[in-house]
Amino acid sequence: MSEEVKKRVRRSPEEIAAEIDVKIAAHKDAIKKLEQRKAEVLAPKKPRMTKAQKMKMVIDKAKQAGMSPEEIAEKLGVTFE
Repeated sequence: MSEEVKKRVRRSPEEIAAEIDVKIAAHKDAIKKLEQRKAEVLAPKKPRMTKAQKMKMVIDKAKQAGMSPEEIAEKLGVTFE
């Protein structure tokens, strides 16, 4: 029964501390990414406009520019009978 017993390699406290520092840095990077993602989630989003709201906005802008409904229709190529 002559089994070879492998001994553990003992690391110095400096090696252990260096390895822990590497892990700390990796976790800090992960925390930064999560904080940025959290800020994006909590940031107010720009409200979306429906098609009707977009059309109303376009017509209002045309009216502010001094265009009449007939001029708007003419620019769009629409004729009224």
